[in-house]
Amino acid sequence: MAYDLNAASDLADLETSLDDAGLKNPYVREYVQHWAELTGAERVEVIGASDDARLITESLAAGEILPAGEGRYYARSYVKDTARSEERTIVATANPADKGVYNNWRPSGEMRPLLEGLMRGASAGKTMYVIPYLMAPPGSPLEPYAVGVELTDHRTVALHMIRMARCGVEHVNNLAQPDRFVRGVHVTGDLENLGQGTPGDKRYFVTFADERTILHFGSSYGGNALLGKIAHGLRQAAYDGWASGQFLAEQFMLIGITDKQTGRTWHICGGFPSASGKTNLAMMLAPDSLGDRYHVAFYGDDIAWLRVDPSNGKIYAINPEFGVFGVAKDTNEVTNPTALRSVGSGTKVLFTNVAYNELTQEVWWEGRTPQRPADVTGWRDWTGKLVSERTAAEQDKPWAHPNSRFTTSLTNVPNIATDYGVRTGVPIDAIIFGGRTRDREPLIRAITDLAEGVYDGLTLGAEATFAAEGVDGQLRYDPMSMRPFMSYPEGAYAAHWLSIIGSAADQPIFAHVNWFQRDPEDGHFLWPGYRENLRPLLWLLRLKDGEVHGTQTPVGIVPTKDELDLDGVDIRPEDLDKVLSIDTDRWTTEMAHRETHLAQFDGLPEEIWAAHRRVAAALAAQAD
Repeated sequence: MAYDLNAASDLADLETSLDDAGLKNPYVREYVQHWAELTGAERVEVIGASDDARLITESLAAGEILPAGEGRYYARSYVKDTARSEERTIVATANPADKGVYNNWRPSGEMRPLLEGLMRGASAGKTMYVIPYLMAPPGSPLEPYAVGVELTDHRTVALHMIRMARCGVEHVNNLAQPDRFVRGVHVTGDLENLGQGTPGDKRYFVTFADERTILHFGSSYGGNALLGKIAHGLRQAAYDGWASGQFLAEQFMLIGITDKQTGRTWHICGGFPSASGKTNLAMMLAPDSLGDRYHVAFYGDDIAWLRVDPSNGKIYAINPEFGVFGVAKDTNEVTNPTALRSVGSGTKVLFTNVAYNELTQEVWWEGRTPQRPADVTGWRDWTGKLVSERTAAEQDKPWAHPNSRFTTSLTNVPNIATDYGVRTGVPIDAIIFGGRTRDREPLIRAITDLAEGVYDGLTLGAEATFAAEGVDGQLRYDPMSMRPFMSYPEGAYAAHWLSIIGSAADQPIFAHVNWFQRDPEDGHFLWPGYRENLRPLLWLLRLKDGEVHGTQTPVGIVPTKDELDLDGVDIRPEDLDKVLSIDTDRWTTEMAHRETHLAQFDGLPEEIWAAHRRVAAALAAQAD
């Protein structure tokens, strides 16, 4: 339902429009009125999931999106607006004690007038879309932290939000505390004149965590604009979980594994730094040789909220999102067939910044097929330039942006868990961490001690490249894979982890996985990966249940060769030996880097330092 702000009786018209849209919450209505006036929006429109078809029709007519086959759509973002902008992302509060190493803290008294100044009048001539949403299954014990309202002046952002969250006025009309919702405002700004990447950069993406308010200015892309996703689902939720002492909000995938013979189902969640295989693992299918016995169910690929259920003392997790915002690059029938089926005909998927054929309405990205389409007629790259008009110097440039994306609803995922929407969440049996490293890390190492498990998560990392970091092979640490999403100090974060997981009567087992070990001579991957990654996870669950025992090492328990189900796996014996072994010298070097990394966090609990010393001492003892 829309309302035109140019009418003389603006306030009365707005009230009538909100009435007609069924928006009853007086605090939401007040919030909408305030920001409509401040941003200068010409119209206000309250939307929900039921408005999707109409918004698609309007967006197609306006040329904001293009058809990409039956029930599929394509959009390009501005060429300087293609990814999250961590250096412009800020957590602001009134308390300087909230400053951490990674959260880019600033005082809220400084940031709020700055954002309001940038947003004032910046939506003139535009429609403000009001999107009430819920970042949790309805009725979840965490629902009080999951309700939000995003205001955006960009129609495509509204389409993405409908796919990524549960949207509609029903989520805000009957709140037990009607003023308790996350207030999010997204203003696109004049993208061509924001000075992206210059000293005069005008973009700011700010979470006012202690006020439960999110103000983002200067983008229409991804997490910069979909405020329910990272800003609410991770930064704000992590702060809420800490402030309340009730839960953890983590950048975790979440899967279920069912043994069809016994009917037993286990659940695993875990964090992976960028380019370490998180989405592929989350959407994994059982390998052919194990498919008759095991089924892998998808719950989520990016965010999990974890809490202890007081009724039984178990850790439960939910995926607060309602969709998948996946990286297109290298997604194909081998790496992630589940993802391809999630974006097929009729799914209403939105592709962003892939290559597009304006004649056939096909899309393509690097890694989709072994070779680019041979006939370049009609193909435009992610910037909109015809591939056929590229110069000789431009021939090797990617057709799709490396961060090109697809946005699809959970219901499109073919192996979505039947209980993905259960309000309690699912009980967690294992928490895993995994980074891309060519050596040092074995295929899997299990950790049965809480402090050592949290310590391992805090020292999670993936290898840097020489070009990017200047130190080839050294890890870029990414604690729990939350480095870009931290909203409070890391010492308090570690203590909160120890408190939440430590209060569980039935604690999950921890593990570190690595699918990316390479042969130092020819560079081939030692482990086949992808669907075969189910095998080490099955070993981990059997270890937790006491069915196998593995081999104790200074850094955890690794499988013996006979404990892994390797039926049908093509792996050389020497490669198997390598992925199940520990390089003590390499690990000893790593421990010094870990100590330097941890030393930057004020207030780190003594339990974490004690865990570090135990691992270092065990490595030293083995080296003697």
